[in-house]
Amino acid sequence: MNIPSELKYTKDHEWIKVDGDVATIGITDFAQSELGDIVYVEVETVDETLEAEEIFGTVEAVKTVSDLFLPLSGEIIEFNEALEDEPEKVNTDPYGAGWMIKLKCSDLSQVDGLMSADDYKTLIGA
Repeated sequence: MNIPSELKYTKDHEWIKVDGDVATIGITDFAQSELGDIVYVEVETVDETLEAEEIFGTVEAVKTVSDLFLPLSGEIIEFNEALEDEPEKVNTDPYGAGWMIKLKCSDLSQVDGLMSADDYKTLIGA
């Protein structure tokens, strides 16, 4: 199970990489393995400002659809459009080419409330 130590994590299995006031967000290796083959990623919240823990989109696998929860408050400024044609990138490279959105953070202090890699490992029993 790949759980990069430089990232932050949520109880809802999203990962977050913060660079300045912009966060890149996707789902974890654990989440994609639990979901199975990803067939569709939907994010219709670009240019919207949402609060932490609001739903920003959905990910659809062969057998299920799961909501995606925003880990930090802010404005969604970009969706990884490559996922429209190749949603399987979430399965093959969840921390790289499979990223989902970029968020302009409105409250960077919220990062302190996210889980470290070790905390996330504990959550999933890794």
